[in-house]
Formats: sequence, structure tokens, C-alpha cells
Amino acid sequence: MIEIELDGKKVEIAEGSMVMHAADKAGTYIPHFCYHKKLSIAANCRMCLVDVEKMPKPMPACATPVTNGMIVRTKSDKAIKAQKSVMEFLLINHPLDCPICDQGGECQLQDLAVGYGGSASRYDEEKRVVFHKDVGPLISMEEMSRCIHCTRCVRFGQEVAGVMELGMSHRGEHAEIETFIGQSVDSELSGNMIDICPVGALTSKPFRYSARTWELSRRKSVSPHDSTGTNLIVQVKNNQVQRVVPLENEDVNECWIADRDRFSYESLNSNERLTSPMLKQGGEWKTVDWQTALEYVANGLKQIKANHGANSIGALVSPHSTLEELHLAKGLMDGLGSGSIDFRLRHAEFASSVNVPYLGTTIASLSSLQRVLVVGSNLRKDHPLFAQRIRQATKAGAKVHALVDVVQDWALPVASIQLVESAVWVQAMADIAAAVSELTGVQAPAAGTATDAAKVVAQSLMTAERKAVLLGSAAAHHAKASSIATLAAWIAGQTGASVGYLTEAANTVGAHAVGALPTDGGFHAGQMLSGSLKAAVLLNVEPEFDSAVGAHAKQGLMAAEMVVTLSPFKANMAFSDVLLPIAPFTETSGSFANAEGRVQSFHAVVRPLGETRPAWKVLRVLANLLGIPSMAFDSSQEVLASLYSLGISSTEVASDRLGSNTGALIDLSPATVRPAVASIYQLDSLVRRSTSLQLTADARAAHEVAA
Repeated sequence: MIEIELDGKKVEIAEGSMVMHAADKAGTYIPHFCYHKKLSIAANCRMCLVDVEKMPKPMPACATPVTNGMIVRTKSDKAIKAQKSVMEFLLINHPLDCPICDQGGECQLQDLAVGYGGSASRYDEEKRVVFHKDVGPLISMEEMSRCIHCTRCVRFGQEVAGVMELGMSHRGEHAEIETFIGQSVDSELSGNMIDICPVGALTSKPFRYSARTWELSRRKSVSPHDSTGTNLIVQVKNNQVQRVVPLENEDVNECWIADRDRFSYESLNSNERLTSPMLKQGGEWKTVDWQTALEYVANGLKQIKANHGANSIGALVSPHSTLEELHLAKGLMDGLGSGSIDFRLRHAEFASSVNVPYLGTTIASLSSLQRVLVVGSNLRKDHPLFAQRIRQATKAGAKVHALVDVVQDWALPVASIQLVESAVWVQAMADIAAAVSELTGVQAPAAGTATDAAKVVAQSLMTAERKAVLLGSAAAHHAKASSIATLAAWIAGQTGASVGYLTEAANTVGAHAVGALPTDGGFHAGQMLSGSLKAAVLLNVEPEFDSAVGAHAKQGLMAAEMVVTLSPFKANMAFSDVLLPIAPFTETSGSFANAEGRVQSFHAVVRPLGETRPAWKVLRVLANLLGIPSMAFDSSQEVLASLYSLGISSTEVASDRLGSNTGALIDLSPATVRPAVASIYQLDSLVRRSTSLQLTADARAAHEVAA
């Protein structure tokens, strides 16, 4: 540590830091545009010029290293004059369109111009004009004349997203930020460029001209999509969600969010929203009141239980549902005497021996890993923010190894790729175990061959301290998932690595924790979808899109006497008998347990649309009508408290680490079905109904594959 003097105060700061870092530590604000704490230093806006003693001219605080005994003045006449001169240059060509600019009210240039700008311009020539560019459905570059060339967007793409999609061409007043070859901006993290743009050059295309920033209420929430548990600020006007931006949480999502977290809100206001209960009568859908719909469901369930037994009634529940909803769905089935409940909709194997599928380490620790083995995941698209952390780890020298069946561009350096058909992943894992066995002298749990590719992975895992074996969605949904898990746990145990799952959904860990799994002879998801049920309750589930059997789910559920769909949307109408409108995450309170087991609760940010009701309330009232006494809760907080009384921690789900399970049978025979994995913008009902996300290159590619 070294000591400098900053505006008369002594500040201790690590050697190699910049003056800007010392100012941040001291709580002194230095005006800036191009500097961002998560990006490299560019020093091209010059707004942060400060007065450094013995320096002949003002120096940029963001790019001036501290030295012992340095004396810095940020508010001297010399510094203020330099900053005002820079502001004058920045405003020379900036258009005077603040009244119509989406950035108005939260614009750094606007704020700093008040303090450092002049009351009149000495520049009489015409302002420059930069023609707009179409870079896709998410980001608007209509007003690039506002750009001040801070290059934050360029550096974000190159350093955080891993794809340099934007760059600067030409020089001087002809300089422009563009994609060079007319391509769109297709990164799954691209929306963050909107947030870090200090002016209104990059704006949100779906939000464009929707509201002024001071008209919006800001409310905290948690993403309902992947298992990161991304913290959000949901911005609301007139009881409608208008925009979603990140809430900074260094332990979870830092200051970034994925595009599906940012833009999926479009579906909340779509025409497909279900706003009243509906019954199918004589093949026609009729709108009814809640009492009629719930009594119809309760009487139907009682009748089917009496005629066919309790296990003929089953619940297919989405792992994107909240802890509270899943707990009450489980309680409803228990109260009926049925063990048929499952959230593992895309699984091909339903072995009960597989432990809680959590990450096995903290999300924050992904940034400091030295060795990573990823099995069965398109890391970048399945978990954009996890991939971003591992990308930062590779910059510090981490080596990433992949076992996949398709080579994908992860936008990070991959040390080795084993391109193996998914059918024989178990054998490929056994080969890695054999290579580890050669190095450790411990007998491998299954017969394998230490191939050259396997030796590379084994030797790499043995030569570092911080390492992880991460199983992706394709590994979790594999027909031999338990064999893969057992081998992964053995490899991790012998190499000293953590082992865990890159869990697919917002609440996969929570669904395991509340026990939304079949018991006492109940049917699992595969059996329920193939026609084993007489009555099916679908919580937030669209089986044709959310399950491994896809379109075949329709035939399986058509065999049931009654299908009840609880959904925010008009879904499953071909085979459902009742539609009950339940609230999406913005209209209900609840909790999600993310991949590391962190429980995060949130409140509703808008009132429920129409006759929509929170799913936990619907399940509670249905339980009352069925005479189930243990579900009389008055709030979601009471439901969560009852979960805590069952042993789930208020901050972390009780997630058992994957044991080595050496006694488990490892099946080396090839799998006969491919694992079912949702593409990035087909993951859940919200992203599937977001118009802008469905216009992206990723969504179009998925539609082409499906066709």
C-alpha cells in the first residue's frame, strides 16, 4: 500500500492503482465518461482531468498511476478549468435533443453539463450528423450523432461479452461507432451496452419513446429465467412494466444482466395473457368466475380420486415457479394422497439417487477458477452470466475443457474440446476417470481408456488449486444422467475439484429442496406425459415446449379425463379443460433458490392483470375446497416460513454436495435418446412470448433447427 494526498486528505491505496481508484476509495467524485470500474482504461474522454502537483498539465485520473507522496487536487482552479474545457469540446457536436431523448433524466452528459458546461457555445459551424444504423431488434442506434466516443460499448463487447461487435472507424469528426460489415449486434449480453452508454446514443429499441425516466417507479425483483438469480430493477408506469435494468450484486450478477432478463417483460403486456378463468364446455371455451372454476376443479379431482385412486392425479410443475408455489403444489398432491408430482420435465432418466443439483461452489468463485471441465453445456447461451465470469477467469490464466457433442462459440478460449456424441458421454467420462486413475493410482469406478484427450483433461485438473467440474443441462437431462454424475463426482473427488450442475431454471435447486418429486409409487414426469394420468395439474408448464417429449405430450395428456392449466397465458388450450390465470413474477411475491442455493425473495411490482391471482393463493384456495387442512396460509411469507421450519435455511437451500457414490452402478452402454435442451430464447413461457427476443439471430436459428 502507498499513501497519497487527495484534496488535502491522506488516502492509502494499493500500488499500481490509478488516481480514480483512490478517489473512489476516498468518496471523492471525479467527473468522467469513458471510465467504468468493470472495463479497461481507455482515457479518451479526458473529462477526469485533475491537478497533480509537479505535473506541467492536468492529468487524466483514470490513467494516472499513484505514486507514494503524490499530491492531487480535483477541485483546484486548474482542474476545474480543464474539465470545463473538455465539456465544451464534448458539447460542440452534441445535438440539443434532450427533450425527446430516452436518456434524458439519467444522462451523465446532461448531469455534468450542468456543473461544467457553459451557458452559450462559441461554436457557430454546423453540427456533425451521423446516420443511424440498424443493429438488430434490441438496441437502437438511431441517434448516433449523440455519441461522444467513450468506447464503453466497444470495450464491453470485447472484454465482458467476449465478442467485439462494435468498433470505431475513421478519425476526428468523422469517427463513428459501427459494426463495420453491417451485421447486427447478437451477443446475449448486448443490452448492457445500453446501460453503460453515458449518453443517449445507444437506447433500448423495445422501450424507445415509451416513458420518461422520472415517470417510472423503480422496484426490486429477481429474474425468473436461468439459475443465476439475477437481481433486477423493474421500472413501472401506470401499472405496466416498461423497462428492466440490473440491480448491482457483486456476489450474483455483478452489474450485468442477460438480454432475456432485460427484454422478456414484453410478454407481460402481450395479447396472449390469460386474464380470467376459463372452462371448456362442449368444445368451446367459456369465461367463468373463480368460484365456478375452482369448484369444477375440486369436484373433478375428488371424483377422479374416487374412481381411479389418488396416484392417477398428478402435477407437472415448472422449475421456474417460486419456492412457495412448488411447496403448495407438493402439499396439494400430498393432501390428495398422490405421490405423482415432478418438475424434471426435460429429463430422460428419473433415478432417485441423483442428489440436489446445485452448482457445488459459489457463483462469485467462478471468476477465480483456474481449471474448469464443462460437460454437456452450451455455456455461453445456457448461462450467459456464468460464462462471463469464466471468461474473466481465463484472462487470469484459467484453462477451460469441454466435453460436448456440438462445437459452439463460447466467446472465450477453450484449452481442449472433446467432440463426442452425447450417446457415449458416459464412456468419455470413464476415459477421463481412467486418465485420472493413472495419475493417482486409485482404481477408476468404471472401465475406460486413458486416451490422449482424456489425459490432457486429467493432467490439467491435477495442476491447479481452484477447479470445478460443471455438468450442463444436457448432462442433467441425459438418459444416463446418474452415471455421468457419479463419474463427475469421482473425478472431482480425486482431483480436488468442486462438482455441480449448471442448473437450467430459476428454481431447479428450490424444486429439489421442497421435494417436488414423485413418492410412494407416484408417477414421474415421463410417465405422466405418456398418458398415465387421469387428472393432470400443470403449474406454469407448456408440455409441448417444456418437456423432453415435445409435441407427443399432447397425445399423452389428451388421454386424461381432466387437465387443469395454471398459467399467465392462454396455453395448452388443445388438451386442457380448465385454464386458471396465475400471476407472472412481476405480479406476485415469492422466492427463488439459484444455482448456488441462495434463496432470494421478491415482491410484486405491479397489480395482477384482470382476474389474475398469484399461484400460491390459487393452490391454497383449491386445497381449502378439497378439505386439505395444512395449507391455510395468508401470505407468501407464511408459506416460506413453513419451508424454513422444514429445515431450509432462510439464505441458502440445504444443498448436499454431489457425493462420489462409488457404489452406484455406472452404465457404459450408449444412450438411445438425445438429451432435450431448450435454446436460449425458448427456455420458458415468458421469453417465448417476447417479440423482440424472438427476432434475434439466436431465436431465428432455433426456429430454423426446429423446422
